[in-house]
Parts: sequence; structure tokens; C-alpha cells
Amino acid sequence: MAAKRDRTHFLYIAVIGAVLLGIAVGFAAPGLAVELKPLGTGFVNLIKMMISPIIFCTIVLGVGSVRKAAKVGAVGGLALGYFMLMSTVALAIGLVVGNILEPGHGLQLTEAVRGAGEAQAEGASESTADFLLGIIPTTIVSAFTGGEVLQTLLVALLCGFALQAMGSAGEPVLRGIGHIQRLVFRVLAMIMWAAPVGAFGAIAAVVGETGVDALKSLAVIMIGFYITCALFVFVVLGTILKIFTGINIFSLLKYLGREFLLIVSTSSSESALPRLIAKMEHLGVSKPVTGITVPTGYSFNLDGTAIYLTMASLFVAEAMGDPLSIGEQISLLVFMIIASKGAAGVTGAGLATLAGGLQSHRPELVDGVGLIVGIDRFMSEARALTNFAGNAVATVLVGTWTKEIDKERAAQVLAGQIPFDERTLVDDHAPSSETSEASDAAVPEQSEPTEKSLKV
Repeated sequence: MAAKRDRTHFLYIAVIGAVLLGIAVGFAAPGLAVELKPLGTGFVNLIKMMISPIIFCTIVLGVGSVRKAAKVGAVGGLALGYFMLMSTVALAIGLVVGNILEPGHGLQLTEAVRGAGEAQAEGASESTADFLLGIIPTTIVSAFTGGEVLQTLLVALLCGFALQAMGSAGEPVLRGIGHIQRLVFRVLAMIMWAAPVGAFGAIAAVVGETGVDALKSLAVIMIGFYITCALFVFVVLGTILKIFTGINIFSLLKYLGREFLLIVSTSSSESALPRLIAKMEHLGVSKPVTGITVPTGYSFNLDGTAIYLTMASLFVAEAMGDPLSIGEQISLLVFMIIASKGAAGVTGAGLATLAGGLQSHRPELVDGVGLIVGIDRFMSEARALTNFAGNAVATVLVGTWTKEIDKERAAQVLAGQIPFDERTLVDDHAPSSETSEASDAAVPEQSEPTEKSLKV
């Protein structure tokens, strides 16, 4: 077993080396570096390919083994309420810091920048009705082929409730889906060995495209944004996590260290979504809570994106010489609470969401979005990391509030006493919600004796 853990340890050392090599190539040969972009895109696409089947299996196994449908609704409602509250807090923090820094003062808007802003605004916004209708897939199969997280979530919930209603007749199906889940996670574990190649291509392309000039001129907002995200994660989320669960935020983030490295190297929080599901189950959070909170959070709990939207809006307004009044800022904050949901699960969607939000609320500012295009990719790193941390914390919190987490196991996992199996990514010992009155026969391969199951 030690040798197997060592191999994955070397894998992530290779990822760090690939990131450093990519940065060096980006500076030394920008033209060549840009041509390497398909390597990073290909790796992220491989990960995205696995997201829908993993979400489907996780939710169906979790919901299908729960005997009370109301419990699933309670988890979803609690999660959505928390997501809305934290999005509002994140937006407000972005406004406060943006007003203190006053970024964008003195920058000039050129015609090229104006054109870039107009391009980002095209088709960036959608109505609430379009967003809701977009959750419904054309067919059950298209939910898996379209790559839409919320569509997969809807189909999985329907199938889970159907199996729940079937009772003992649905148990063979649940067992079959349990086997499929292990297969899917094993495929994901194989894909992860391509991470160094993907990290090298992604980082090299970003550095080659952007260079140093854009970073120098826009360093204030970029550094300010990174500091704001760090304060939000360690102070706001850390305090909430400690008060309600007793878990130290640093212990949780250390446990998710490899996922953060993966996000940094690909600039995509989606690349770590499947692993977050696996690790939250391994931590001791029940399958229903993990299966509902994580995918929903990737669409509705975008704390990093929320901070970015308000700070970038203030930046654009300052740069355009048309600062927002306090009343306009509050109005924009309310609007962005809704607009931020338009960035659901889309890599790099923050810029398009910003443009769409400004176009709907303050169209005269849209041209200034082009000012931030040069560093948006670097800011997307902080957005992705903050979004991921927020969803990890949310899953633990919802599990605690619904009494669907094994606290003893969580303490052991965070202390390193129960290592995560990097070889299969599947935790056969994750609790399957004893409080949900699930029978051990429902998914026998994933159940433990009563004394090790979830304690409430």
C-alpha cells in the first residue's frame, strides 16, 4: 500500500515541476507556449468527461438508499439558503475592498480595449426563464452528453427518487450503479496520470499569451483580489467552519491540497469536482449530502466569482471615469446576486458574466470590460480556488446541520489516520446515512457494520 501512495505522491511532484517548466517556456518562447494550449484543454476536457457519470452515480446511490424523500429536500433547501447568504456576503466584501483600493484610477480606454469589452458582452447574459429551462435536458441521455451539471443533477434526482419509490425491487439497480461508480472513479484515477502534461500546456499558454506587461499595469486590482479571496476563505469561511463544526479551516484545506494544486495548474475548479465528491464521502459526509451539495454548489455557490464581479465592476467604473455612487453600488450588488448564477459551472465565465451584468445594469460601462481581459485568466485562478474552498466548507457545514456526517471519522481523516485511496478514489466505507433509514441491503458493497455507520 505504501508503494501505491508513493506513486501518486510522485505524480503531484511531477505536476509542480510541470507548472514551473510551463512558466519558464511561457517566458522564454511565448509563440511556442501558446501552441501548447491544446494540452491543457485536452486534460480539462478529459476530467469534464467524467463529471456527469460521477454526479449521476453519487446522487442515485445517495438518494435511492434514503427512505424519506423529505430528507433530500431538506438538504437541498438548506444548501441553497446557505449559498445565497454566502454569495451576498462575498459580493459585499468585494464592494468594501473595491472602495478602499479604488482600482482602475488613471487607466486609459483605447479603441482596442473598447472592442474587447463589446465582444465579451455579446451573448453573455440570459434571462432567469432561460436559465431555468436550461436545467431541463432535451433527453435523459443528452444530460450526460451536454456537459451541463444541473441537467445531470436533475436526471439523477429523478432516478434516485424513482428507485427510492421502488423499494426492494430497486436494490439490484442500486448495486449495479455502485459497480459503475467504482468503474468511473477508476477511469478518473487513470486520467489523473495525464495531469503533468495538462498542467504544463495550460500554464505555458497562459504565460505566453499574457506576458508581464499586463500584469504590471493591472497589479493593484489583481493583488487586491487575491488578498480579498484569501481573507474571505481564512477569516469568513474559517470562522463559520470552526463555530459550527469545530474543524480547523487549515486542516480541511491541507486535506484538499492535491485538488488545489490541480485547480492552480488548470485554472478550472471543475477539474477537481469529481475528486471533491470522493474526498467529502471519504471524510465522512453522507452520500445524499455530498451528492446534492457539491454539484449544486458548483452552480450556485460561487464565492470567488461574486467577489470578482463587484471588485471588477468598481474597477471598470473607475477606469471609465464614471465611479459608482453608494446607491448604485448597492443596486449593482443586488443585481449581481442573480447575475452571478449565470456563471454556473463554466470555466472562465466570470468575465462574460461581468460583461453581461454591466450590459443589463450599466450598459455605458461595458466598453471598459476590455481593460481587465489581459489579467482575467490570472484572476480566474483565485476565483476557482475560492469557489472550490467555499463548496468544500459548505458540504461539511450542511452535513453537520443535517447530522449527516461522521464526526469521529472526519477527525481521523483530517489527522491523517485514514488515508484517501488515490488508486481507486472510491471510499467503500463512507457512511450511507443511517438516519435516512436506509437498509444495509440497498448498497451492500458500500455499507459498514452498524457500529461504524453514521452516528447522529
